[in-house]
Amino acid sequence: MAKLWIKICGITRAEDAAAAVKLGADALGAVFYPGSKRAMTSDKLASVFASVPESVRRIALFVNPQRELVDQVCATGMIDWLQFHGSESVAYCESFGRPYVKAIHMDPDTNAAELANLYQSAEFVLLDKYDKQAPGGTGKTFDWQPLAEMREAFSGRLVLAGGLTPDNVAEAVRIVRPDGVDVSTGVESGPGIKDHERIRQFIEGARSGQD
Repeated sequence: MAKLWIKICGITRAEDAAAAVKLGADALGAVFYPGSKRAMTSDKLASVFASVPESVRRIALFVNPQRELVDQVCATGMIDWLQFHGSESVAYCESFGRPYVKAIHMDPDTNAAELANLYQSAEFVLLDKYDKQAPGGTGKTFDWQPLAEMREAFSGRLVLAGGLTPDNVAEAVRIVRPDGVDVSTGVESGPGIKDHERIRQFIEGARSGQD
């Protein structure tokens, strides 16, 4: 089995970015959704991400953004990939000429496999719990079991998110066998403030779930 891809999202401080890199994260996320408690602005990106090595992907998260905002963030030179958490079309996601991740909000009526097939050009398809009050990430779990039965439909691009913590990530990885995991609130001591010990525990737990 390929190495599990691990993303730490909602990064707002340089010291948290450095800790996540040191502890083994494969990607870091910055949120550009004004409704989030972890919202970033493009002028702060350089101070947060400048020392991140090229081996770690720097990802900007958006929710139905204006094109001008995405262009502004990309122009900083601090972003490698884009991540879309709204109802963005395939054409819109592709139009920036950047690798992208597409989030799918899971509710009882969601056909995740069908949507994953629609976004064939996405590097990863990220599954998160649906919550109309928190479109940029919910911090809530959903039923993982059905995903185990459809994971082949994701063609090696399935990233599990939503309510993952150091306490449950190993179980989630064992059940779903995803290609990656994404966490934000589960490794925080406060909104946008990462707990470095919880990051360590999360990454170790995620890796142990593959054993």
